Amino acid sequence: MKPKTEPVVPEAMLQAARVAAEPDRFQKPKKCTVCSEEYSTGAQDGLCWVCRRLKLSAWKDADSQMPASD
Repeated sequence: MKPKTEPVVPEAMLQAARVAAEPDRFQKPKKCTVCSEEYSTGAQDGLCWVCRRLKLSAWKDADSQMPASD
């Protein structure tokens, strides 16, 4: 008969990790101000990742098309 071994990671620590990995169920998803798609709550500008990339791309294009001053 094998001796009973304890788990490598304690069950309380596993449960805490599971809870920490779950998204907040009570937080309402935010909508993009341009296209109304849901976006991550970490975004501070109110844009989804697609609209943010389009905005950055437009800024880059506008900067590169500045007319040369005489």
